[in-house]
Amino acid sequence: MEYGILGNTDIKVSKLCVGCMSFGKAGTMHDWTLDEAESEKVIKHALDLGYNFFDTANGYSAGTSEEYLGRALKKNIARDQVVIASKVYFNEGRLTKAAIMREIDGTLTRLGTDYLDLYIIHRFDYDTPIEETMEALHELVKSGKVRALGASAMYGYQFYNMQLVAKENGWTPFSAMENHYNLLYREDERELIPICKQMNVSLIPYSPLAAGHLARQQWKSDSLRGTTDRVAMGKYDKTETEDLKIVKRVAELAERYNCKMSQIAIAWQWQKEILSPIIGATKTQYLDDAAHAFEVKLTTDDLAYLEELYVPHKIVGAIDKNPEQGVILPDEKK
Repeated sequence: MEYGILGNTDIKVSKLCVGCMSFGKAGTMHDWTLDEAESEKVIKHALDLGYNFFDTANGYSAGTSEEYLGRALKKNIARDQVVIASKVYFNEGRLTKAAIMREIDGTLTRLGTDYLDLYIIHRFDYDTPIEETMEALHELVKSGKVRALGASAMYGYQFYNMQLVAKENGWTPFSAMENHYNLLYREDERELIPICKQMNVSLIPYSPLAAGHLARQQWKSDSLRGTTDRVAMGKYDKTETEDLKIVKRVAELAERYNCKMSQIAIAWQWQKEILSPIIGATKTQYLDDAAHAFEVKLTTDDLAYLEELYVPHKIVGAIDKNPEQGVILPDEKK
């Protein structure tokens, strides 16, 4: 495992992050999530491999993701040896001060810890003044409940404005951006990613394997997740024809380098100055595969070959308005 520093903080994270949307009571959000025993098995294996960075959210599987993660970590490692991230937004009140103060306490209780290493706003809140949100988040840092702040999928101008408000008021800025980014979805290269690099904000993208599409040559999968994950279908199926051409090139390079397709996709991320791609694993093998991606070194020609066929995509991740209350999967295919 390799490690890096998160933004302008002193927090050291593994250069692969365990995505905890895979953990939680099945049926409360997705049908394919792992039960508590299986979740602990994957979490323990991640720790054995040197992963120290775990990303969950208050809305994942009705809070059971946080509960499973918290209990598994408590049984297997000292608290100060891991970096735990969670999120707020898909809840009553969105990013109002009252909601943030209520939700952090719920998150800490479910995780069984008295502080969070990284607190991420899950989307941009169109109904709450930026000042109210940033001041509330700053108060959490001052109080010791949170060590660092992050944001997730949003438009570049929104992120820039939030950082500006923090700077103007002497409040804690964001140190991390968890955005939607992979070889099949690169829209954030236009605005958001350059802004993050300018501000030394670490990139920790979700869906680095495009819901498995960058890990296999055929588009469809007959796994439980492949047949029931309506969010993945909503994100990727519209551009199957164009994107399969890129998938084919990933497969070609994997054959040339004698490695897994997923390792090519992850190695590409590091070449793009990504700090820690988030790996959502339902099997321990997927964590092993990701860790071996460190052995793959892509050339400049490889990067150009992988990127050449990309076509503009509809925005997936950033939203144009707050969804109706209770909606936690805005990208879902209905």
